[in-house]
Amino acid sequence: MVEVGAVEVEVEVEVEVEDFLAVAVDSPAAVEASAVVELEGAGDMHAKEFLNQLHHEKIVAAIREAEQQTSGEIRVYVTRKEVDDPVPAAQAVFARLGMEKTKERNGVLIFVAPRVHRFAIIGDSAVHAKCGDSFWTEVRDCMTEHFRKSEFTQGIIFGIKKAGTLLSQHFPRRPDDQNELPDDVAHD
Repeated sequence: MVEVGAVEVEVEVEVEVEDFLAVAVDSPAAVEASAVVELEGAGDMHAKEFLNQLHHEKIVAAIREAEQQTSGEIRVYVTRKEVDDPVPAAQAVFARLGMEKTKERNGVLIFVAPRVHRFAIIGDSAVHAKCGDSFWTEVRDCMTEHFRKSEFTQGIIFGIKKAGTLLSQHFPRRPDDQNELPDDVAHD
């Protein structure tokens, strides 16, 4: 049983989680997580519905708050496309958004593909070099728990906060730090 508000709903959850780490010189490192949630309306959720359910202003505020503690850059991207594998799709978006051009190579992208109920977390080379596998596992796990309960905004915000905390330990904010990337929720 999962408690949704004050109502208990029986939920059948099938979770498929792979620890997939793709590391190459000068390319993003990634871990993929996927959760298939069978809830009324969530099983066939389209990206437009997903985007409409997100509280963009809360997500942007969480990104700004997290980036106040780190020189790292965090982006969120939601694709309307049906992707077979979110990791290569996220890597392509990472490059298209110019995230590999940050001064310290410390960008993190949270890529969500609601049509296939999957997401990927992509970080630049310096993030993985300093943070390692545990970084990806921690962020993935915290987001997966929220996504299982269809708490998408909260899951993304929790992922942002976790990424911000971990980035601040390895990439503390400097007095001359500038925001290098937009803080909005991007989508195609």
